Amino acid sequence: MITVQAESFRLAEVFTISRGSRTEAKVLTVRITRDGVTGWGECVPYARYDETLELVAAQISTLPSDISRGALQEVLPAGAARNAVDCALWDLQAKATGQRVWQLARLAAPGPEITCFTLSLDTPENMRAAAARHAHRPVLKIKLGTADDMARLEAVRAGAPRSRIVVDANEGWSAEVYSDLAPHLLRLGVAMVEQPLPAGQDEMLAEIARPLPVCADESCHDRASLAGLVGKYDMVNIKLDKTGGLTEALALREAARDAGFEVMVGCMVGTSLAMAPAVLVAQGVAVTDLDGPLLLAEDRETPLRFDEAGVHPSEAALWG
Repeated sequence: MITVQAESFRLAEVFTISRGSRTEAKVLTVRITRDGVTGWGECVPYARYDETLELVAAQISTLPSDISRGALQEVLPAGAARNAVDCALWDLQAKATGQRVWQLARLAAPGPEITCFTLSLDTPENMRAAAARHAHRPVLKIKLGTADDMARLEAVRAGAPRSRIVVDANEGWSAEVYSDLAPHLLRLGVAMVEQPLPAGQDEMLAEIARPLPVCADESCHDRASLAGLVGKYDMVNIKLDKTGGLTEALALREAARDAGFEVMVGCMVGTSLAMAPAVLVAQGVAVTDLDGPLLLAEDRETPLRFDEAGVHPSEAALWG
């Protein structure tokens, strides 16, 4: 039996990017029960990819209750629906066999990974204050993509002078704006810039200088995306809601490395249940951005543990 439940989790603060603001994380929780054992997974439908809670739930409702992970890859496209079901099937197998998912996937035992902490888009003054509150964190990720980005970046660097900074423009810049900003990004010690140009309009990245690493987010979904990224990007951001689950995410990580890309593992704004499988993908990658639970005012029971070592692998009581 496959069940789908829409749930919402309050955010600790309003979260804003260049596309808008939100006060809660709206997710779909999928449970698959077979022979008295239940596995579960979570996805975050994303409007940028024409996904809604209703449409994704409808996709899942078409699946046969006995579907396998292999068949799932053929029946559903990469996206949120396949992600929740794929991760639920991994969890189901782990619980049925008494093994952890990392063992089933023949991975090394996972450990904690240092994660970014995201500062949402705000006035320079408020972003400086937020950066100062989180200056103890080793990596801060800044949401940009507007005409006032330099003032915001300067403010964050002033508020957190020792933190590593990565920047996410969320497709908000043009090639000209990025070229103008790049020297200042270097001056302020920015380590990487994520998706500066709109997906589908990023050809100029192959023509202009890339003085700091550029990461593909909206331009990279699964392994089929990789060929079109060569020469334009230096890194790819793997998110399970884009790949359609852990199965494809692990395959994409290896294919990306084989193609010469560095790897980032990111997330939508979701709960610890959504992050748990992504922690396995994040082992040893260049950048981990799995801070979703840190942005929430409420989370799942047995949430992921975050401390100075980073985000820790999930306990079996949560997932996997």
